[in-house]
Amino acid sequence: STPSTLAKMSRNTLNRPSYFKMVNFSGEWTYRWQKAQNRRHELSPLTITYQHLVHTTHGFDSIVSSNPYLTATMHDVFIPKMRYTYYYVSPSSLHSPVTWETTVSEAGNLSSLAYMAFGKKWNTEDKEMFNNPYSQFVKVETDFTKHWRLSSTSQLVGHLNAGVIYAYGNSSKAPFSEMFYVGGANSIRAFTVRSIGPGNFKPMEEAGFSYLFQNGDVKLLGNLEYRTRLFSGLYGAIFLDGGNVWSMKENYGDADTDAVMDGTGFKFDRFYRQMALGTGIGLRYDLDFLVLRLDWGIGLHVPYDTGKSGFYNIRRFGDGQALHIAVGYPF
Repeated sequence: STPSTLAKMSRNTLNRPSYFKMVNFSGEWTYRWQKAQNRRHELSPLTITYQHLVHTTHGFDSIVSSNPYLTATMHDVFIPKMRYTYYYVSPSSLHSPVTWETTVSEAGNLSSLAYMAFGKKWNTEDKEMFNNPYSQFVKVETDFTKHWRLSSTSQLVGHLNAGVIYAYGNSSKAPFSEMFYVGGANSIRAFTVRSIGPGNFKPMEEAGFSYLFQNGDVKLLGNLEYRTRLFSGLYGAIFLDGGNVWSMKENYGDADTDAVMDGTGFKFDRFYRQMALGTGIGLRYDLDFLVLRLDWGIGLHVPYDTGKSGFYNIRRFGDGQALHIAVGYPF
């Protein structure tokens, strides 16, 4: 097909009234081309995002000042990126079609090279862009979905998502807006957004700000969903979701004590034991031009100690439930 050029500007707002309001302003220039009908390439040679904390409360400031993890991720920062994405969609005529998408992006390398030309060292962390620090990292994310047609009205869908981000040079940690998280309508549906991880980190229920820590440099997510037509445009679903996020290394929870948050770092000999798991049922209504979705997720296992032994370690049935209303399929 004919190559195309896309220009896009966007603004995303994350508002937590008790703590902060964060706005991300983004602009990008993307080239898109296809050498085959079922394969597409996208190259964004210039994508600039500005992560800006519009407002913070005194409570939030006191939390950040005593925690090196939040100090490194929750601040104003420019993110100058280059990004490449590869899409593959198998022919729909296949009995078990697949889709695969992989994105590789880097941030800050060209800016650091420019600084080196003027005598700055690559690994110094004080380099700025428009009077604000800029982030430097490499990020890779891949997404795979496979459909098994069971009958004319039902199918089984498997989904895998994995990613890793590595900060270096001008950054000790990736910015908050670029880190991975799980939970929510398109992830592990038994849990809310940013309520699981990193690793076996246990949310501090009495504090109310644990979600600030519940991001990661590494992400693994798996989903299995059975979909069947009930009648007319109404479809039902039964699903099983599992996954978690991890830091590259153990996080430090307090600047004064240097207390290590054990179990938050990714390690090959334990990551499979730190997977959260949930199941549930859902309804989808197909309006032809969009799909309305309702999912009820039920928790089966969390990766931290709840005081309850056994694989099903949700303390109370009501603790491991989440209801999601969304548009479109989760994968």
